[in-house]
Amino acid sequence: MRVLRLLSITAVFTIAAAVGAWWYVNAGASRGDRSLTFYGNVDIREVQLAFEVTGRVAKLIVVEGERVRSGQVLAQLQPERYQHAVEQNRGQLTVAEQTLAKLEAGTRSEEIARARAEVSAARAEAKNAWGRYRRLQDMESKNAVSPQDVDDGKSAAQAAQARLVAARKTLALALAGPRQEDIARARGELQMAQAELSLAQRNLADTTLRAPAAGVVRSRILEPGDMAAPEIPVYTIALNQPLWVRTYVSETELGNLRPGMAAAIHTDTHPEQPYQGWVGYISPTAEFTPKSVESPEVRTDLVYQARIYVCDARGELRLGMPVTVTIPRQQTATGPKAACRRQKQ
Repeated sequence: MRVLRLLSITAVFTIAAAVGAWWYVNAGASRGDRSLTFYGNVDIREVQLAFEVTGRVAKLIVVEGERVRSGQVLAQLQPERYQHAVEQNRGQLTVAEQTLAKLEAGTRSEEIARARAEVSAARAEAKNAWGRYRRLQDMESKNAVSPQDVDDGKSAAQAAQARLVAARKTLALALAGPRQEDIARARGELQMAQAELSLAQRNLADTTLRAPAAGVVRSRILEPGDMAAPEIPVYTIALNQPLWVRTYVSETELGNLRPGMAAAIHTDTHPEQPYQGWVGYISPTAEFTPKSVESPEVRTDLVYQARIYVCDARGELRLGMPVTVTIPRQQTATGPKAACRRQKQ
């Protein structure tokens, strides 16, 4: 009887243990079903900064590891050559402006008066030459002059008449003013001079290298005295934003992940202080391609790259840092604003 009681108690405990194990496993699986867990590394964008013009480096202001803000001056070339170019083009612009102003103002009144006076003088000269020619003709009929004198008188009269015609045309041009084609050409030369001056000023400004965005200096490649050119980087800058985690999603979990889903990013340094983020990008293609026909077992080995963007990282995340990403399964795709708002709260 005692043996039967002992067996009954043992059976009860066995059943209870089995039930507990079943509950633990299923509850744990249920807890696991509430979130997706991925592992990845922090990734950021980098830019290689170079001067847009050539020249010798005069000074470098920042060093590796230094944080820079957008627009901050990082380096400077020797600017003298570009300053001289600016002054030269500014002088050419002044010449073009004065030339156009002269043409647009037209002929001065003094020049018109002088043209009229030249017409009057040419008219008087022509009148006198024709009168002398006629007198020579009368004298020729009386054999008082030679035929050569008459011919010379005629030529002189014709020359005087031609000078009168030229003087009248000069007066007409003075009254009409400059041609519109000359004014248009002067305007074009002025625009060309303005463009050349703007380019020279831009080249002078480009002797100063500025940070395009906030970030951290990763490497300083040149030193003062080196020759810089557009194809030679001076600094490598790691940008502060955007900041994301590069992770890989298996083919079996791909259908559970959607852009805009909120995510929590955990680091080994502060595992109790997760960074909030959101799913920003899921690759449309597999990271690698096996044979063209995959069996169900092989298809589960396919992985897809995903980017989990991080907001307000407090400046603690570094390039390549390993992290763990947790994404609740049952949620609405909220997008970056809601994810960042959740962290600020």
